[in-house]
Amino acid sequence: MIAVFITFLVLLAIGVPVAYAIGASGMVFFFLNTQFPFTHIAQLPITQTQNITMLAIPLFILAGNLMNNGGVTKRLVSLATMLTGHMRGGLAQTSVVLSTLMGGCSGSATADAAMEARLLGPDMLKNGYSKGFSANVLTFTSLITATIPPGVGLIIYGTTGSVSIGKLFAAGIFVGLFMMIVLMVTVAVTARMRGYKPVRETRATIREIILNLKETIWAVMFPVILLVGIRMGLFSPSEVGAFACFYAVFVGIFIYKELTFETFLAALRDSIYDIGSIMMIVSLTALFGYGIPVDKIPQKMTSFMTGITNSPALILLMIILLLVFIGMFMEGSVVILLLTPILLPMCKAVGIDPVHLGLLMCTIVTMGVNTPPVGMSMYTVNTILGCSLEEYSKSMVPFLAAILLAMGLLAFFPNVVLFLPNLLYR
Repeated sequence: MIAVFITFLVLLAIGVPVAYAIGASGMVFFFLNTQFPFTHIAQLPITQTQNITMLAIPLFILAGNLMNNGGVTKRLVSLATMLTGHMRGGLAQTSVVLSTLMGGCSGSATADAAMEARLLGPDMLKNGYSKGFSANVLTFTSLITATIPPGVGLIIYGTTGSVSIGKLFAAGIFVGLFMMIVLMVTVAVTARMRGYKPVRETRATIREIILNLKETIWAVMFPVILLVGIRMGLFSPSEVGAFACFYAVFVGIFIYKELTFETFLAALRDSIYDIGSIMMIVSLTALFGYGIPVDKIPQKMTSFMTGITNSPALILLMIILLLVFIGMFMEGSVVILLLTPILLPMCKAVGIDPVHLGLLMCTIVTMGVNTPPVGMSMYTVNTILGCSLEEYSKSMVPFLAAILLAMGLLAFFPNVVLFLPNLLYR
């Protein structure tokens, strides 16, 4: 497998697209180990996509795009502004809350960051927020979107590692809300230091909030409906994805009446692009990962880690640092697909719960889209706001530190992360 990893890194370094780099490097294993038939090279990518649970990925992506094109997003912006506009750095706080509300509608950190950059970015700059601060708020708060169900990363991790997606979704609700609180505190402190003002003079009244909720409740309740549907046995993870699409169409056409034929086609176009890129990577990782159990990589990793410490929390901290580094150079879904077969058996061997590992892993590797040198969300938002990489990097420190501190704390308190899954899945 060393030759496979080296080939993969070389192909990435010379600019080969990630999916092709994964597939080509995976083929090296079969060229070096001729006892395995070459027919596997054709069969494995096809077999990888035949898992029925994997159907949840394209369905949730389509549901998210249908909701975004069906009038849900702008109503969530209105609710988030009403709840946080009276705070210092009100528009930045709006971004934090909006990302939390968008979790059930998007599931993609990059999509959420790009959407919020277009919606909130211009107003943030008009209100005197620096470009670096604005860009970091918009990118780092999008991590919440990828954690609140139905995060695509959680589905990929659960499918790859045979971990209960229902439990991952349940744990994701708490972790997402915890990150919301951490980032709201970070924004409040930073905004006070920079002298940023609220966007509303007064706090919203209960009556105003209730009136606003009458329109937004359909979107706010979406993650709860999904979780209850899975837990009650009404849907499997793939079936609940189909229900999500039906729900999005129903809300867009009959409730908000903004999902027209044109916006429906736009949602389909966006979904085809997103699904195609993700599923190409998913299928080709079958070649890359085939040799991992053959060469006993998980057992070797376990021996190495336990040779340093036997503490599950310290092992998790080492994994977090490893994922931070790897996430800086590779897209999150790729890291999940490649490293789950390695890290999950090792963590099970030392007593780390797979759900606990999954939430930390998915959050940290997703953070890679926000950090130099190859962060997709970072470049997307910087382009929209006209922010330089230098200015972005200078303003990144408090947000990066806040997320790492939050994940470090959760590493030492697994029962907190697992409370809701254990409550619902006794």
